[in-house]
Amino acid sequence: MIKIYKYGEVSNEEIFARENIASNVEGIVSEIIANVVKNGDKALFEYCEKFDKATLDSLEVSEKEIDEAFASVDSEFVEIIKEAAENIRAFHKKQAKTGFELREKDGVVTGQKIMPIEKVGLYVPGGTAAYPSTVLMDSIPAKIAGCSEIVMVTPPSKDGKVNPVILAAAKIAGVDRIFKIGGAQAVAALAYGTESVPKVDKIVGPGNAFVAEAKKQVFGKVSIDMIAGPSEILVVADSTCNPKFVAADLLSQAEHDKMASAVLVTDSYELAKKVSDELERQIPLLPRAEIARCSIDNNGKIIVAENNLLLAIDIANEIAPEHLELCVDEPFEYLDKIKHAGSIFMGKSCPEALGDYFAGPNHTLPTSGTARFSSALSVDDFVKKSQYIYYTREALSKVADKVAYFAKKEGLDAHARSATIRFEE
Repeated sequence: MIKIYKYGEVSNEEIFARENIASNVEGIVSEIIANVVKNGDKALFEYCEKFDKATLDSLEVSEKEIDEAFASVDSEFVEIIKEAAENIRAFHKKQAKTGFELREKDGVVTGQKIMPIEKVGLYVPGGTAAYPSTVLMDSIPAKIAGCSEIVMVTPPSKDGKVNPVILAAAKIAGVDRIFKIGGAQAVAALAYGTESVPKVDKIVGPGNAFVAEAKKQVFGKVSIDMIAGPSEILVVADSTCNPKFVAADLLSQAEHDKMASAVLVTDSYELAKKVSDELERQIPLLPRAEIARCSIDNNGKIIVAENNLLLAIDIANEIAPEHLELCVDEPFEYLDKIKHAGSIFMGKSCPEALGDYFAGPNHTLPTSGTARFSSALSVDDFVKKSQYIYYTREALSKVADKVAYFAKKEGLDAHARSATIRFEE
């Protein structure tokens, strides 16, 4: 059963405690990466047999396989994927930025140009799971940014095939190449390249502990989006909320995995009790009841800020959740008070699942409190910026002595002379 805390009656350490997830996979991942670097495709085929129980003829998904998969997906779902993709495109197009140029002084030009990252690797969980939403969320912003090549990796099922809905989403999103590899070995292949898999410049997308650790280890060789932890939802609900809806929203994340975190912060102890009862009623009805049960019992909590909705929002800011539902009557009155959240769901008719699949904002979000300093995946993640400077000789002559003076203060005479030598007889 979910724990209920009254704010102020227990320590803040207990209220704000997060499960400390330590995965002892560092050494295993290091060995896998080294093997892929040394043996390339050979290592990838071996890992596919070992971990995915699949024997492959080719690592890359063929155009024929993609077309056959697309044709096998029911047409209604294809249309829903297309509509979701359009919503995601419309939202992310608004994020695109242009460079700028300053010509405020005679003979001086400074500016910044924005350029797409050329090659991007997209990790999509696969095997028994199928997340076409991840394909859309992680590839469409890259397309809008102008990335020249998007390379997707996803583990195959035992028959050596990729789930058809994954391939259908990839076709709709415009993914360029797809490979049947998963786990740390897939991350290593993208980071270093093999005979078949091209080396990329950035790797994005969620995965298990092995994938997260591999992304951490290859960072610096390539860029990554973030190190994602277990999924989280925090619902701020006032006393007028329907407890059935609140419980259902908490369970929408609790069913992800046993380490997922579902938190309710409310100004009403009565609502807290009703939501707790409703969770007990709804959990047994879920196909993933065992997972949801474990998540709610071990990582779930209800925090009561009695008759104080503003305090409830302060508590939410302290936790800095991945998903924050603001289940109140006038949510826009409180939007400016939200300081730390990956994505904010406004009002009582906006379940978090809308953001997972359909609304348009990205669902790849910071977890484990990192929303205090990081953001949802966006077009910005797929571009880089270069600055440029131009001075005429006359413009340089006006500031050369100042540049030299500054450089000498730092003890760098060669820096200083590079500015003044141009004006020596």
